[in-house]
Amino acid sequence: MTPRDLLAWNVKKLRVNRGLSQERLALEAGLERVSISQIERKRVNLGIDSLGKIAGVLGCEIPDLFVEPAMGEQQPENLRRGRRSV
Repeated sequence: MTPRDLLAWNVKKLRVNRGLSQERLALEAGLERVSISQIERKRVNLGIDSLGKIAGVLGCEIPDLFVEPAMGEQQPENLRRGRRSV
């Protein structure tokens, strides 16, 4: 996998595991929602400051965003649509 592939995989995996929508992750990281979408679709190169903000919200270190998935690990699924109660 390329670094861009790894970033897309891990951002989505960590975001979904924490039950965060793209919108919520973007809001808490001080980024635009479209930026999170573009990261997960491998459409953008991200700056180190933005990586740090995303890692902070996801509760991980920047290197964790580039970890190879385990052999046979399934692609992270999308969260269900709609608002979630807090």
